[in-house]
Amino acid sequence: MRTLYLTLVVVVLDQFSKLWIKGFSLPFLNLNHVGMIHGDSIPVWGNFFRITFVENPGMAFGIGLLPAAKLIICLFTVIACVGLIYYLYTVRDQSLSLRIALALILAGALGNLIDRSFYGLFYGYEKLFYGKVVDFFDFDFFDITFLGRSYDRFPIFNVADSAVTIGVAILLLFYKKHQAEIQTEAQTAEGAIVSEDDIATTPEEQIIGTENPDLSDSKQQGNTPHTSTNEKADEQVNNRTEV
Repeated sequence: MRTLYLTLVVVVLDQFSKLWIKGFSLPFLNLNHVGMIHGDSIPVWGNFFRITFVENPGMAFGIGLLPAAKLIICLFTVIACVGLIYYLYTVRDQSLSLRIALALILAGALGNLIDRSFYGLFYGYEKLFYGKVVDFFDFDFFDITFLGRSYDRFPIFNVADSAVTIGVAILLLFYKKHQAEIQTEAQTAEGAIVSEDDIATTPEEQIIGTENPDLSDSKQQGNTPHTSTNEKADEQVNNRTEV
């Protein structure tokens, strides 16, 4: 479960970068940071890589959603995060690559969940669970059409999106290794169950083993020929006759 520290670090980095881009004001702490204006772009590496501030009302990488679907996505993300935390606990003894992948996916899901759940309230433009996700990584890309939309640049994304993508890539890269570990663990668990069954039957076998000699003796005794009462009477008569 120590990989949850990685989840925490990524979530903090994700939220810090988003607040720095969008700006924030905390009067009770006398903190005020003026962020970028929506749509502003700062070149980092010419036209290939820019920091561009946009807000995404939908899913990752700018995929849009109907307003009614936002609440469903938030609730589904909460359930998925709980499931990921539980699964991380169950695989706590497996390979580090699997745990890192799950921790990154969990961090990405939590990072964007915070935006959708609370940014609308925090910035005062929407109710709970209807906020927008802050995106800012902007890379040039070849022209592509995806889900009916044409792009001349890669969809703008954020740290949380990157974490999910890297986590999924690790799962795919080490898929065979992870499957082998799962099969080995299942076989080990099956072997442990068989061993417990053997231990459970051993006392019974011992009891049966100790009882068998008595049973065999009794059978042998039962098969041993005995002198009948009539034969004893005949012997007594013969003895008297001889006398």
